[in-house]
Amino acid sequence: MAFGRAIRSAARNVAILIALALVAASGPARADESIEIFDAHLHYNWEPKPYYSVDEVLALFKKHRVTGILATSRPNTGTHALVDAKPPGLQVVPFIRPYRVRADIQTWFGDPFIFDLVQEEFKRGYYRGIGEFHLSGRAADTEWVKKTADFAVEHDLYLHAHADDIAVEILMQHNPRARIIWAHTGFGLSTDRVAEMLLKYPKLWGELSYRSGIVDGSGKLTAEWRTLFERFPDRFLLGSDTWINERWERYGEIMAGYRAWLAQLPPKIAAQIANGNAKALFSASR
Repeated sequence: MAFGRAIRSAARNVAILIALALVAASGPARADESIEIFDAHLHYNWEPKPYYSVDEVLALFKKHRVTGILATSRPNTGTHALVDAKPPGLQVVPFIRPYRVRADIQTWFGDPFIFDLVQEEFKRGYYRGIGEFHLSGRAADTEWVKKTADFAVEHDLYLHAHADDIAVEILMQHNPRARIIWAHTGFGLSTDRVAEMLLKYPKLWGELSYRSGIVDGSGKLTAEWRTLFERFPDRFLLGSDTWINERWERYGEIMAGYRAWLAQLPPKIAAQIANGNAKALFSASR
C-alpha cells in the first residue's frame, strides 16, 4: 500500500511538473495574442475611394484586437464615416487632416486655405487633434504652421507631426504648450537623440510605425530600445500607418509584429505602449 501511494504521489508530481511546463511554455504566447492595441496612426483615405468598406475595416480591428484608433483620412470624409459608425468596443479618436488631396502634403504649411479648412472641420465638435501632417526642417517656420499650433493649444488639440527633429523643435518654439505625437519617432534617428527630445519636451510622444532599429534581424528587441522603453514607458504609442492599400493588406502582420516585441518587455510596460498611453492621452474627459 505504501509502495502504491508512493507511485501515485510520484505520478501526481510528474503531472504537476508537466502542467507547469506547459503553462510556462504557453503563457507568454497566450498573453502576446490577447494584448489589446490602440492604433495611434491610422488613415482611412477616401482619395479616390476606400480600399475596404467601413464594415470591413471594423471587422479587421475586431479580428486583431484593436480597441482604439487615432482616425484620419484624406480628405476628412473617411474620418467622418468612422465616427458616424459608432462601433461598439472601439474608441475612435478623430484628428483633422489638413489635406484635401495628396499634393497638399507639399504645400499645406504655406497655404491659408488649409488653415480655413482646419477651422471649418473643427466645428464638427468631435476632433481631438490635427494631423498627421508632414514637415521637414525650416518648412515648419511659417505663419500658417504657427497659427495651426496656436489653434491646437487654444482648443486643447494634439498635433500629429510627421517631422524631423528640427521641425519638431520649431513646432515647440511656435507654442511651448503644444502637445505633439511624433509620427515614426524620427524614423532612423539615434535613440540618444530621441531620448534628448523626450527629456526636453515633456509633451512629446513617439509613435512607432516604420521606426527602424527596434528589433534586430532575428526579431529580438535591441538593447538601446529596451533601455528607451524602460526609461520612458509612458511616452510611446503604436500605429499601423495605413497610407496605402498594402498596409491594409498587411494589417494583421503589422499588429503581430508589435506583439512579438511587446512580449519581450515587462508586462506593465508592454501594456502601456500597446494601449495604456493612448488611453491616457485620449480619455473621455478633456
